Amino acid sequence: MKNILVLCTGNSARSQMAHGYLQYFAGESAWVYSAGVAPHGINPLAIQVMAEDGIDISRHTSNHAHEYTSLPLDYVITVCDNAREQCPLFPSTAKTMHHSFTDPSHAGADDKLAQFRVVRDEIKAYSQQFIEDNVTSQATHA
Repeated sequence: MKNILVLCTGNSARSQMAHGYLQYFAGESAWVYSAGVAPHGINPLAIQVMAEDGIDISRHTSNHAHEYTSLPLDYVITVCDNAREQCPLFPSTAKTMHHSFTDPSHAGADDKLAQFRVVRDEIKAYSQQFIEDNVTSQATHA
């Protein structure tokens, strides 16, 4: 069983969507967590666009990265440059990875929902590939 932590600045959109997809694709092969370096609640548009694709993140909570420093992590994935720069040190052998996704909350009011969908789809593709490369492929070789 792998432990995966996804970090973003606010733990409101990108890390929450990645959390949802990583857990979906990993199934029972991993525990996935998400956190922020300055958490401020889940964006309702993230919940909406994930529900459109059948993933319910409405019960997720917005947590601070420091809550996970004692957890034995296998992977820490930063999904924005700010989180990468401010990522706390984890006293583990966790492999750190980075993939910066555009912050959909910065889109204009008319384009915001469309931008959330674009970023959701990018995160979905990344998450599926990540799980195939780092979780399920290793389970078959163990």
